[in-house]
Amino acid sequence: MIGDGAYLAGQLLVAMPGMGDPRFDRSVIYMCAHSDDGALGLVVNQLVDHIDFPDLLEQLNIDTEAPARQIRVHFGGPVETGRGFVLHSSDYTQDSTLQVNDQVGLTASVGILEAIAQGSPTPRHSLLALGYAGWGPGQLDDEVQANAWLQVPADEAIIFDNEIDTKWQRAVGSLGIDVSFLSGDAGHA
Repeated sequence: MIGDGAYLAGQLLVAMPGMGDPRFDRSVIYMCAHSDDGALGLVVNQLVDHIDFPDLLEQLNIDTEAPARQIRVHFGGPVETGRGFVLHSSDYTQDSTLQVNDQVGLTASVGILEAIAQGSPTPRHSLLALGYAGWGPGQLDDEVQANAWLQVPADEAIIFDNEIDTKWQRAVGSLGIDVSFLSGDAGHA
């Protein structure tokens, strides 16, 4: 496992140039879980174009004349794309909330969508995603070693702000790396 047990939950993964999987080209993924059993993350810099928040509320039969708060619907990843997840600040929890760390939680229940739509107590920051990125045991470790992903410390602004088009550059830049120097080829001595 990466770094002798230094799992990636609570970190960002940034797709390297030449990744090879077009679904993840220039993607930034917030890692929600990572263990010997596998990994789960949400893409935070891609939106879906086939549904918006009011349409989703209608499909879920959540009554509201007009949502109290508008949030954009993200493409969380290619696994279970009909399933919704809300990544949010840790000031909000339900029984079903997975606390990723002290700053971020993940809730996959209709209750959080109702709260956001109706203006009930809601998290300070939230990101709604359909689907997730998932890896089997050891798969993510192999991809990182093959230079497909760059590990970046999580940043609240990169995770939750609406500047979708700049998240990849900002994540890479947070390491002090000039994007033009990145290569998709792994080095071997």
